[in-house]
Amino acid sequence: MRVGRVYRELVKSLEKHVGTSGKNKHFRDFVAGEFRRNSRLSDEAAAQRELKLARDYTFLLNSVHHHKELLFSYNIGVDRTDEMRKTLKKSAASVGLQLPDVYQP
Repeated sequence: MRVGRVYRELVKSLEKHVGTSGKNKHFRDFVAGEFRRNSRLSDEAAAQRELKLARDYTFLLNSVHHHKELLFSYNIGVDRTDEMRKTLKKSAASVGLQLPDVYQP
């Protein structure tokens, strides 16, 4: 039961931060193959180590992505209009609204 949760979290993190396009599909295939291979481990300690490694890798992926977002948000020299527009769209969508398209000549 715990293995399934760790696998789902890792796949969700891969889809969010690495992507699901054809060129990045090998990451997901590798993870699925490793989980299948390790499901046949008879040594409980080895299985727990592999599960901890998967949790740690998920945490690393999420942390690196969060760190990258923080670096972008603190850099005042970068034009952040696209990021702000995306944030505003998310905020509006969370309450069921849509932002109007802005006319650009």
